[in-house]
Amino acid sequence: MDQPNPGQSGAAPRPDLGNPLHLLAFGFGSGLAPKAPGTFGTLAAIPLLLLLSLLPLSGYLLALALSFALGIWFCERTSRDLGVHDHGGIVWDEFVGLFVTFIAVPISWQSLLLGFVLFRLFDILKPWPIGWLDRQVQGGLGIMLDDLLAGVYAWLILLLLGFVHL
Repeated sequence: MDQPNPGQSGAAPRPDLGNPLHLLAFGFGSGLAPKAPGTFGTLAAIPLLLLLSLLPLSGYLLALALSFALGIWFCERTSRDLGVHDHGGIVWDEFVGLFVTFIAVPISWQSLLLGFVLFRLFDILKPWPIGWLDRQVQGGLGIMLDDLLAGVYAWLILLLLGFVHL
C-alpha cells in the first residue's frame, strides 16, 4: 500500500543504496519516491518484467520463485537495518507481485495497463485475506506475502478475462 515513508522524529530512515540488499529492497531506488513509493516501485518493475516475459514459462516461474524467496531475506535484512518493519520504501514486494500478475500473460499495452491497475488496486485495498495476512505475518515473509496475494488476485481477473495463456 502506498504510504509515506515512516521514520523517527519526522525523518525517514534512509537505506544505504550502496548495499546491494538495500538497493534491491528499495527497487533500485524507486522506493525513495516521496509520494506513492509502491506505485513507483511497480512502475520500476516493468522493465524487469519485460525481460522475464522473454523466458519460457518454466524459466519465468523459476525466476519468480527466486525473486520471492530472496526477497523475503533481503527485505527482512533491510527492514532490520532501518529499524522499521515494512518501511514504505521497501518495494521489492511490488516487483514480485507484478511478476505474479503476469504469469503466462502475453505482454501487450492492454495487458500491461490492466495488470498494473489490477495489481495496484488489490495491493492498496487489501481485500480478505490480504489485509489480514499483512497484519498477522511479520518479518520478510510478511513484507512479501500481501503483495504476492495481490498479484494472485490480479492474475485471477486476467485469467477470467482471457489474458492468461497456459
